Amino acid sequence: MKIMKLMKLILFGVLFFQLFSFSLTFGSTPPPKKVYTTKHVNPHLPVIDGKLDDLVWKEVPWESEFIQLEPYEGQKPSQQTAFKILYDERNLYVGIRAYDTEPGKIVRRLARRDNFDGDWVAVNIDSYHDLRTAFSFAVNAKGVKCDKAITEDGDNHDPSWDPIWYVKTSVDEKGWVAEMKIPFSQLRFPASEEQVWGFQCDRQLFRKQERSGWQYIPKDSPGVVHRFGELHGILGIKPKRRMEIVPYTVGKMERFQAEAGNPFSTGRLQNIVGGVDGKIGITSDLTLDFTINPDFGQVEADPSEVNLTTFETFFEEKRPFFIEGRNIMDFRLMLGDGDFSWDNLFYSRRIGRLPHHVPNTNDDEYLDMPTNTSILGALKLTGKTKSGLSIGILDSLTSKEEAEIDFLGERRRETVEPMTNYFVMRLQKDYNKGKTIIGGMVTAANRFISDSDPSLNVLHRAAYTGGFDFSHKWKNKTYVFSVNTVFSHVRGDKEAILNTQESPLRYYQRPDATHLSVDPNRTSLSGHGGTISFGKFGSGRLKFWTGVTWRSPGLELNDVGYLRSADRIMQWVWVGYSIWKPFSIFREISINLNQWRGWDFSGENIFDGGNINLYTQFKNHWGFGFGFNLNGEALSTTALRGGPALRVPGAWGNWFNIHTDTRKPLRFEFGGSHYTQYNNAYDSKSVWFGTTYRPGSNLSISVQPSFSIRKDLLQYVDTIEALDGERYIFGTLDQKTLSITVRLNLSITPDLSIQFYGQPFISAGKYAAFKHITNPRADTFENRYHTFQQDEIRYDSGQETYFIDENQDSVHDYSFDNPNFNFFQFRSNLVVRWEYFPGSTVYLVWSQSRTGDDITGDFSFGSDLRDLFSIKPHNVFLIKFTYRFNL
Repeated sequence: MKIMKLMKLILFGVLFFQLFSFSLTFGSTPPPKKVYTTKHVNPHLPVIDGKLDDLVWKEVPWESEFIQLEPYEGQKPSQQTAFKILYDERNLYVGIRAYDTEPGKIVRRLARRDNFDGDWVAVNIDSYHDLRTAFSFAVNAKGVKCDKAITEDGDNHDPSWDPIWYVKTSVDEKGWVAEMKIPFSQLRFPASEEQVWGFQCDRQLFRKQERSGWQYIPKDSPGVVHRFGELHGILGIKPKRRMEIVPYTVGKMERFQAEAGNPFSTGRLQNIVGGVDGKIGITSDLTLDFTINPDFGQVEADPSEVNLTTFETFFEEKRPFFIEGRNIMDFRLMLGDGDFSWDNLFYSRRIGRLPHHVPNTNDDEYLDMPTNTSILGALKLTGKTKSGLSIGILDSLTSKEEAEIDFLGERRRETVEPMTNYFVMRLQKDYNKGKTIIGGMVTAANRFISDSDPSLNVLHRAAYTGGFDFSHKWKNKTYVFSVNTVFSHVRGDKEAILNTQESPLRYYQRPDATHLSVDPNRTSLSGHGGTISFGKFGSGRLKFWTGVTWRSPGLELNDVGYLRSADRIMQWVWVGYSIWKPFSIFREISINLNQWRGWDFSGENIFDGGNINLYTQFKNHWGFGFGFNLNGEALSTTALRGGPALRVPGAWGNWFNIHTDTRKPLRFEFGGSHYTQYNNAYDSKSVWFGTTYRPGSNLSISVQPSFSIRKDLLQYVDTIEALDGERYIFGTLDQKTLSITVRLNLSITPDLSIQFYGQPFISAGKYAAFKHITNPRADTFENRYHTFQQDEIRYDSGQETYFIDENQDSVHDYSFDNPNFNFFQFRSNLVVRWEYFPGSTVYLVWSQSRTGDDITGDFSFGSDLRDLFSIKPHNVFLIKFTYRFNL
């Protein structure tokens, strides 16, 4: 693979150059920090009306002299901005004047909180003054709020943080105005006679996509918060301890097609439930969030999929309790993109998951199965102390879940999920103004499995993980060295640990894995993993990152966290180059190169590859991206589902996307990808198209269809025990998948909105040319399998079964079911949300789902879509009412 070798030489050459440069340079000097001094006011306080005409505002001068941050960083902005700040014992008051010589061109768009665009201003407050975390309060010219908790020196933004604050805006002949009142109870800061806070004020001029800031922060800065300006003059205030109680009640009604004879499928269900959420300030630094019997009925459904791999799909968390403040619970084993980057000690979707066990039923039995595990309660303690110690503790208890089985009127119950306690604790300590960070994390899952529930013995009774992380930055935080390590230990019955050893994550039973062996008598299993990396992320256009990451065969995180696969070691190099200052036809351009190589724990090379990616935005605000990747010949340790490793041909692929000007009311996106293996072993193509239309300032409609075609000569079908050994059955799969995602967002006021999400999904897969693996490591691709001939295979359409007669004695040796599939599904959510009082909300929700399947394997858009919408829907209607008590 000459191209692969050339790519490695280029990457290591660039890396050597960077290391040589590192030895000669001392990092760039950051711009000097600005200081704004505020003033205490009392008793005449500003009225928050968006006008800034109260006399008290004359107590302090305007602060202006903003500097352009993009696209022409360091230059004077095309429109100037100014602000003033006042405070009293309870609140911080901020007035911002966004001057505009063409006020008629100010873009004022109404949207739901945290989802706005158009012209906006923001204030960012590092009230800890730890140079790593901040609270952001933004508002657009229409008065729509956006608030975020910022961590990791600006690398992470959490929009789920929704503090209680007040803001009004107005437009006049000078431009527009924002007037804010931010209660100190919504900030976290240490007890001190005089407060010194990091502070930054930003502005976005939408029509020019121009961003300016009070404190100049270069775009190549390795972090943002540590380069904020400073806010002085706040004297004598005391940290406020919040105490908020938010009870809720939900009325729910379901309508679906009744099933004759099924006592559980009557076509209708209804119930009323209640619970309570709360937030208590334990100290000025630490906040306790809790929820009792939570309900997440307003949360959007997960996208549909057909997963034919051994890997678990990673779904994003959407439940508010688990989203807010989740950054402090984050312990990823490796940052960046790619398969390894999902691995994490904490994956909150484990809490309240689908039950593990599904009871076996006979033909005359009916099953009533819970769709998820009920969360009895959860609490979360988060915060950061004055000394720089970040704390995150979460504890949750889920209930025992039972399925009910009916046989001719007689009922029995079977446990499908035991009561389980989940515990997570994360600590991090800052040293040397955030340049050095040391931290750790532990998690635990304890399942209360009764001896009367033998079907649950496949689950771990106890699962523990822990980790340690260290990072150090130097030369103005330009260079970083980091290490993190994790360990795991699971306990259970022999059946549970055997199941863990033979799971798709590790396949201890693989006959060619000389470093692995199955021990059926084990009652525990331990493992470890981690990452060591070094990189340059600031001060210049050229950046790099290199390191090694590993997952031992025994590592198991999936009781509380997420682990895609174990028994892996990977080395990588990433090099990126960016030009942010506009030139020629380009507004900005970035390019990066990647190289990677992987082994299992026996030291055998199992994969390697590389890619190059480019993205540019033109001066007309159109954008274009392109990438090309190359993979060497690999060994798949999962293809035979516990059998020997299968040699997989090398491959190449590419992708592209194009988007039009995102400022326009009507915009389009288009993209596609192509990935193919040598020997015509695998080929996939996909295209997608998206359009977003804003017919008015308060309405947005988007439609994004996507279509993919996949042909795989070696798609796994089944493993069958034959007289002379196992047969790994594969087939040639032709699969076509279509999905159309539709979204509508209508904002009637900043506090009243209607959102719709809908996705029809159709996928069909047809198998042919069935074969079994004969020599999985053969040098020639065609010698790795034997394709069944006509006199060896027979299909019985009545039984929907294939019969194999290998020795052609007219007696079938084994059989397997027809693997063809047609899967179609429609999921939608319509949510009306009204925040009738700050922190108090009413939700009206209508969710619908339609699901069907078949085994023809034929794809037909028209008929499949008709079949999908001919399925009787499952409708869920609910009303949820919450009220916030501020005690």
